[in-house]
Amino acid sequence: MDIKKYINELGKKAYAASRKMAAASSDTKNVALHAIAKEIIKNKNNLIEINSRDLQTAKKSGLEPALLDRLELTAARIDAMADGLEQVASLEDLIGKTTEYAEQTSGIKIGRMRVPLGVIGIIYESRPNVTADAAGLCLKSGNATILRGGSEAIHSNQAIADCIRTSLKSSGLPENAVQLIETTEREAVGELLRMPDYVDVIVPRGGKGLIERVSAEARMPVIKHLDGICHVYIDDDADIEKAISIAYNAKTQRYGTCNTMECLLIARSLAKSVLEKLGPMYQETKVEIRGCEESKKILGDIKIATAEDYATEYLAPILSLKIVAGVDEAMQHIDKFGSKHTDTIVTENKTNADRFLREVDSSSVMLNTSTRFADGYEYGLGAEIGISTDKFHARGPVGLEGLTSQKYIVLGDGHIRS
Repeated sequence: MDIKKYINELGKKAYAASRKMAAASSDTKNVALHAIAKEIIKNKNNLIEINSRDLQTAKKSGLEPALLDRLELTAARIDAMADGLEQVASLEDLIGKTTEYAEQTSGIKIGRMRVPLGVIGIIYESRPNVTADAAGLCLKSGNATILRGGSEAIHSNQAIADCIRTSLKSSGLPENAVQLIETTEREAVGELLRMPDYVDVIVPRGGKGLIERVSAEARMPVIKHLDGICHVYIDDDADIEKAISIAYNAKTQRYGTCNTMECLLIARSLAKSVLEKLGPMYQETKVEIRGCEESKKILGDIKIATAEDYATEYLAPILSLKIVAGVDEAMQHIDKFGSKHTDTIVTENKTNADRFLREVDSSSVMLNTSTRFADGYEYGLGAEIGISTDKFHARGPVGLEGLTSQKYIVLGDGHIRS
């Protein structure tokens, strides 16, 4: 296969489809989203069977447990894919919406209109559900997309893409609005990144190596995040039962996600009472704790955490732990070791809560809740195309608004500039 020619053809088709998508009505887009959701549910058993083949191959090749977890399609995850598409369909269509026009002293009127980005290239690893999530968000926001999943999920991604293509045909949207790169050749990624004439933005979802490569090679803007080093800080004035529940859920609900807590910070005044209850709970679920000297005195047989541990996204049943003097030291630790993804404070103290929410520089900052809620679906976005830790052009879970831009609309009636 001539990879360069193949990717170039995908780009041409996507560009042509993006012009039609920009003009598509809300009703047409919603019909397509409902049709895709229905087709995915209809093919649930087939998707699970095909996914099991990818899983078997991945296990034989030694894929890490966290990535295996991301790769697996269960009945519940397939239902969630369909639910996400239905939720996206129910959201307000932003395309064509204008701000209120403001009349200037010259007499012209100025507004801003929400418009699609155009063609979005999405490169992702392991998670086949991204195929449906990304397609749904791109379609609703009037964009075309080129999807490049990981080789470990190629058959699962193809099966989901088949559901999407079938639905696009029946609903009146261009079939090429969603295209999956069918080759697993690494060269295909490089060609996609060198196609600014056809691709307007790239969204990478995957490991640090992928993100760094895309950031270095892309000739178009990139919406990205590197690591999910998320923290829970249990403050001096925390409700202990809330704190234990939140810290346990944030780490153990799922290990292989970017919004899983990787480091627990506890105010010194509550450390003993919290860890005497929480430690055995982690031990029971086989979570390895790597803590500071103070926490070792409370918990006994744990490893001493290094600076490298505090700067690591484990994506595994491993937890960094540190006892701190209070909110100031907690925020200093997060500033030094965090990845600007998601951080939570557990406290009943309004002053400390307000300071933490205002001063911690992350894309999601939370009060009295698990970091696992940092998710487009949970935020009511229907789904997400990724979680951006950049500050431009989008930050946090990237939903419909993050996949659009604005242009100025200027209204006159024969006005000329004097």
